[in-house]
Amino acid sequence: MSDEPFDPDAIESYREAGAILAEAMNEARGMVEPGTTHLEIAEWTEDYVRDRGAGLAFPVNISVDEEASHATPAAEDETTIGEEMVCLDVGVHVDGYIADAAVTVDHTGSTELVEASEMALEAAIDEAGPGVPVGEIGQAVEDVIRGYGYTPVLNLSGHGVERYDAHTGPNVPNRGVDRSVTLEPGQAVAIEPFATDGRGKVGEGTTEEIFELERDRSVRDRRSRQALEAIREFDGLPFAARWLDVDGVEMALRRLKQRDVITGYPVLKESDGQLVSQAEHTILVTDDGVEVTTAGIHGFD
Repeated sequence: MSDEPFDPDAIESYREAGAILAEAMNEARGMVEPGTTHLEIAEWTEDYVRDRGAGLAFPVNISVDEEASHATPAAEDETTIGEEMVCLDVGVHVDGYIADAAVTVDHTGSTELVEASEMALEAAIDEAGPGVPVGEIGQAVEDVIRGYGYTPVLNLSGHGVERYDAHTGPNVPNRGVDRSVTLEPGQAVAIEPFATDGRGKVGEGTTEEIFELERDRSVRDRRSRQALEAIREFDGLPFAARWLDVDGVEMALRRLKQRDVITGYPVLKESDGQLVSQAEHTILVTDDGVEVTTAGIHGFD
């Protein structure tokens, strides 16, 4: 391995993205209070990131109770925070280099469920390093969560992040795996344990507000063309329907999906309808260890 697995400019961009994310997250989590709308939280956080000169790696996710991922408010959404468990997941990029992190804010009294995912994240980071099999990291996550009496969400995993690509390999499971790939210097990886008091499986719901360009091709419909022109500005990263200032956006997106131009991300929900907590950091794997780029948002940082 080289002494410098990352380009120096890439390292600085990863670090800057992580620092901006941590600032935004620590402000936004204070807004997750009963009575505040999901849209207020999402738009404030996204505006903060843009005002700092960075970009959104994906729309702010605000997942409630049994929701695990891909929940973001629609335009004009008036849903408010209640006495709920709320996972706040934020992605930031600087010149395409991504930071991805999540915290859980609890208003249900289930503090140990939140602690389980956070302590699992700490254990996973302690385990991580060059040459470490991702299955061993997953075992560390599973041991902590089951030690709290909960179940890891088995069909969700951590993932690599590359330039302008928020979900790449390697996948980092939330359970022990005997045979798995190893972490290598030069990788940026988002580790994200999910804990639940259900059986530990998620399935797709019916709500879909996050999309991604899948295949850029010509379309005839005028509104679809207008929507596609706007979508191209997101550099292939996931986007929210509410980000598009296009007349008839719902129909335009439906037609683009039918043409396989874009793909949608339905909200993922715990199959038993039970609570889900999440904790996430992004790490850089170096020759001699790991560096957490999103430090400062969890109690163990």
